[in-house]
Amino acid sequence: MVIGLLLVEIHFPHSRSLKDKRRELAGLKSRIKGRFNAAVAELDFHEMWQRTAVGIVTLNHEHRIVEQVLEAVRRDLEGRVQGEILSAETRFY
Repeated sequence: MVIGLLLVEIHFPHSRSLKDKRRELAGLKSRIKGRFNAAVAELDFHEMWQRTAVGIVTLNHEHRIVEQVLEAVRRDLEGRVQGEILSAETRFY
């Protein structure tokens, strides 16, 4: 079994409150869960208005499939997130 983790840091320049940021995160989480069947959690910067770090996790018995899912998630985030992706790192376990 292969577990894949995508760690992404995002800056939301238009966010003016935690409520704004959490609204954006809720949409992001819902879309990833629905489209890619992956788990999503905010990992850091919980109290910052314009920044977040999220982890996206998926698993499968084939490394290739895990890699493809996480790459698709990364492309989706780059095209749809209402902010700037500061970093994105993929890890496999």
